Amino acid sequence: MFFAGCQNEATPIAITPEHYYLATDKMTEIMIHDIFSPPVASRIFAYPNVAAFEIIAGHNKKYNSLSGQLHGLTPIPIFDGKKGTLNPQLAALIAHIEVSRELIFSEDRIIELRDSLYNVWETANKTEFEIAREYGLEVALHIKLWLDKDNYKQTRTMPKYTVTSEDPSKWQPTPPGYMDGIEPHWAKIRTFVIDSSSQFKPIPPPTFSLDKKSEFYKELIEVYNIGNATLEKGDESEEVKIAQFWDCNPYVSVTRGHLMFATKKITPGAHWMGIAKIASIKTNSDFDDTVFAATKTSLAIADAFISCWDEKYRSNLIRPETLINKYIDENWKPILQTPPFPEYTSGHSVVSGAASTALTAIFGDNFQFDDDTEVPFGLPV
Repeated sequence: MFFAGCQNEATPIAITPEHYYLATDKMTEIMIHDIFSPPVASRIFAYPNVAAFEIIAGHNKKYNSLSGQLHGLTPIPIFDGKKGTLNPQLAALIAHIEVSRELIFSEDRIIELRDSLYNVWETANKTEFEIAREYGLEVALHIKLWLDKDNYKQTRTMPKYTVTSEDPSKWQPTPPGYMDGIEPHWAKIRTFVIDSSSQFKPIPPPTFSLDKKSEFYKELIEVYNIGNATLEKGDESEEVKIAQFWDCNPYVSVTRGHLMFATKKITPGAHWMGIAKIASIKTNSDFDDTVFAATKTSLAIADAFISCWDEKYRSNLIRPETLINKYIDENWKPILQTPPFPEYTSGHSVVSGAASTALTAIFGDNFQFDDDTEVPFGLPV
């Protein structure tokens, strides 16, 4: 007796939020390995999310395309329905991975993840996979052509930061690495949503003065005194634990004798992308909503860095550590290592304000959660 149609039917490919977390977590891991600066890391987060979101927006009436809303972004290619039925979530994830590959150094790491996923999807349903891959790569190319015009490549050839030693108010490299100021031209990067890097120009910092009655000197002494008081409480104090939890400085270096080595950490933007993931998981967000939250948050972070760096290299303010060591206490050290760029405004504060505002708009106020973003890096919840 013969039976017709006894071949195994192709299995529909189900794409879940966990697949998206897998891709975004891999990008965070690679950025730590490649030691991207916080501003550059924010750019790397933003573009892959936009690629994924544009595909989702084209197939989910809940969302609108960002073309015409983000500077320079034109509509992505429309899917040709004659080619079959599109799995938009699969295409979105493929586009995300492909754009990510364009932006990092260690391509082999993202390719390894991509190939392992491709193998699973192709085995499950070759036709569905090939349709999604073709469209995902088409959209990825569109996004890559767009990102190629954001002035990033041009800033790679611009002069390094020049130390102004004759002006005591200007930033100087800080110990222990005495690195050059990072990304002095980041304000020239094309913004995503805001009109320009200077749209939200903050008030200037207090006027530089070493007069003990001046506002500037009072703030300097406050840093010195609070730092000393906190150190006296010991490494197990609440203040030190909080500081360490938010120490998202990828440039921390450790000196032992004549040996200096780096301690790799996530960036402030990566920490907030981790919080976006936590919020999406807690609210049981589906794939589309997860992509939306990641995209909105990453765009806020990216523009925040451009805005912040515009002021950092405008005011070009010296770090407290430099002044304290020179005029107050040559042996003083801050609780956390000073990052290699000017003092004002605070990068953590600007980025945290932008990210928290974006996330509050999505998930609402009074949203409680346990932040376990730093657990993989040895810090507690």
